[in-house]
Amino acid sequence: MRRRTVTAGNLEEILQATAPAAKADEQAPGPPAAVPGAAQEQAWRTEFEFELPRGYLDEAGTVHRHGAMRLATARDELRPQIDLRVKENPAYLSVVLLSQVITRIGAITDVHAGIVERMYATDIAFLQDFYRRVNSEGHTRAAVTCPHCEGGFEVDLSGGRLGES
Repeated sequence: MRRRTVTAGNLEEILQATAPAAKADEQAPGPPAAVPGAAQEQAWRTEFEFELPRGYLDEAGTVHRHGAMRLATARDELRPQIDLRVKENPAYLSVVLLSQVITRIGAITDVHAGIVERMYATDIAFLQDFYRRVNSEGHTRAAVTCPHCEGGFEVDLSGGRLGES
C-alpha cells in the first residue's frame, strides 16, 4: 500500500480513490452527502501562518517576519526528551521543539535549532504561545475584551500589525 500525505487540497481525491464504488441502487436513502468546503478544509488544516513581532535577522542582515508552523506529532513532542542538549539544559526543550514544527521563516525553509537560538526572546515567547494555541486549541484566535467599552470580540494572533485587519 502506497502512503500519501493528506492535505486539505487532496483529501477528497484520496477518499474517493480508497472508497469502494457504490452502485446507485445500493445507496442509502437520506440527505445528500456534504460537499467538502471551507469548513471541512479548516478541520483538516495542519499548517498555520504567523508573523513574528520582531522578526528573525539572518547573517546577511535580512529580517524575516512571516512564517508557518505545522501541527506537532507525538514524535515531535517525544524527540526533545532524548536530545542531549535538553538533558543538559531543560530550558532548551522549546528551542528543539519549535525547530521541528516551524516549516519556514521568510525564505528560510531549513529551520533548525541554530536559527531558533538566534531569535529574539519576544519572538520565542510569541512562537511558544502560538504553538500552544494551535496544538491545544486548534486555532489562532483569542477572545478579548476592550478595556474602554468592555465589548468582547475575537482577534487572530497569527499575525498582522496592530490596527490592521
